[in-house]
Amino acid sequence: MALVDVGTTADDQLTGIVWPASTADIATMNNLLLDDQTTGHPAAHISGLGGIENVGILYVPNRGQMTILPGDVVAIDPDTGGVILITALAADGDDWVVA
Repeated sequence: MALVDVGTTADDQLTGIVWPASTADIATMNNLLLDDQTTGHPAAHISGLGGIENVGILYVPNRGQMTILPGDVVAIDPDTGGVILITALAADGDDWVVA
């Protein structure tokens, strides 16, 4: 295995929230977060395999949980429902645009 550079070739935007977030924004994100391993790719919170909780826990479908800390960004690809957690330190840097 080797390290790879990761980026996108598209001009698509990710949909995201900066933690802490409102209940309404968390609900919107939960509807966008999809279960990539279940036929039909339902919203992950419906299949019970993923979602964001108000206490700052991100359940990544079929992969486990992560703690969301203040200033972290949770982003979702609106085309695939895939989730990305960007740390506050990285989001503050020059490589990410959070607007």
